[in-house]
Amino acid sequence: MTVRAHPGIDARAIGTMPSSSKYYHVPIEAWIERVSPNGRWGLVDIPFSWPQRDGWILIAGLQRETTRVQVEIDLSQHRVTVTRFGERLFSMPAATGAPSSPTPPGRYFVTERVPFAAGGALGSFAFGISGIQPNLPPGWSGGNQLAIHGTNDPGSIGRSVSAGCVRVNEASLHRLESLLELGTPVVIEP
Repeated sequence: MTVRAHPGIDARAIGTMPSSSKYYHVPIEAWIERVSPNGRWGLVDIPFSWPQRDGWILIAGLQRETTRVQVEIDLSQHRVTVTRFGERLFSMPAATGAPSSPTPPGRYFVTERVPFAAGGALGSFAFGISGIQPNLPPGWSGGNQLAIHGTNDPGSIGRSVSAGCVRVNEASLHRLESLLELGTPVVIEP
């Protein structure tokens, strides 16, 4: 789907909205941040692009759902907070990007929900999000998509140690699993 600079079929094309997620090929359910006055166009952040940019996609005729859940990640505090209807549901400590591979602030959305066998480096579950890491550590081979996931290193929680992803403990991961659907907004603040 073409992403345009302004609402309207004649507006300049500035990117492409992929049909599926980067690694697991889950159909994209994007966060529509704003709708045009005529209701036909939606403002989205273009997933998996750097630098981050937003544009307008034609949403007329597309199925839409509303979520009142949002994830807010405060990098300076190493905290993940989940809100519903603007009210805080819970907050948890997290590991974030190391100084050489900082987690990039921005507005993202959940693109994947992926279960894993317990005990691995990603914990038992990962939420792929629409952002990418532009500053991968030397020799990194794990891909560049950002995620919120578990860890097999609980001592890393609360520190700046990851390649850019946000790590939480297993108990927190299970709480997130029941709330974060595809398209859920994820806002990362410095």
